[in-house]
Amino acid sequence: MDSAVTLIGLPVALGIIMLGLGLGLTMADFRRVADHPRAAVIALVCQVLVLPALCFCLVLAFDLAPELAVGMMLLAASPGGTTANLYSHLFGGHVALNITLTAINSVLAVFTLPILVNLSAAYFLPDGRSIGLQFDKVLQVFAIVLVPVAIGMLIRARMPHLAERLNRPVRILSVVVLVAVIAGAVLGERENIADYFVSVGLAVLAFNLLSLAIGYGVPRLAGVDRNAATAAGFEIGIHNSTLAITIALSPALLNSTQMAIPGAVYGIVMFFTAAAFGYLVTRVGARSATALTP
Repeated sequence: MDSAVTLIGLPVALGIIMLGLGLGLTMADFRRVADHPRAAVIALVCQVLVLPALCFCLVLAFDLAPELAVGMMLLAASPGGTTANLYSHLFGGHVALNITLTAINSVLAVFTLPILVNLSAAYFLPDGRSIGLQFDKVLQVFAIVLVPVAIGMLIRARMPHLAERLNRPVRILSVVVLVAVIAGAVLGERENIADYFVSVGLAVLAFNLLSLAIGYGVPRLAGVDRNAATAAGFEIGIHNSTLAITIALSPALLNSTQMAIPGAVYGIVMFFTAAAFGYLVTRVGARSATALTP
């Protein structure tokens, strides 16, 4: 789980993906986020308050071992992953809303992640380990999310024809790169995957599915349009498992392989559940559009 594929390959791949997303964005897209204040507020409340409470209940319900329990809470406290932006892009979500939420969540995580993990460690672990404010990790998230997007948007603004020509090939390349990284991660951990899934697989799957459902369902119940709700669903349902794994494994932080296991399992599971979620939401949207057509 701490291989180059996971800790280096995935961030690099996601940086390439974010460049492709930036090619399709303009500043007007971000200004339109102001048209979805309800979606943004609901998503942030779900991310910061609802999901940690949900994860805590699942940890107790599945009676996980102490270090696995802290690893689950670390995962819940991690901000939305950059992969959410790609899935939102592929399945018709409001990508600018995703990117904005990821940026805001990353800032909030500077404060909320250490607090939540320290409280979890004090509750579950007899020795009560703690971690500090991870400004460098947040800067990494910003670098992966914002810098490539900014470059792509700059190309779009200065050379729109080039951006149009690059948009489709880069989108295809993004999917290919993502699939390659997933395959590499699975192959690299093939000897340990069975043990990981036995220990936390059901808890991780339940957390992932409920996160996707809450992220999409709550905004829809509040009257948010489908595109913004889809963006919120992916943002809430896909956490930055790479960040969680890094914090868990780092000798200067938690220094625990056990705590990294939930993030490692989640990092595999989320790709498939997110794809199924996107397909389901797209089908529902298509049926609704058909029903409304006279």
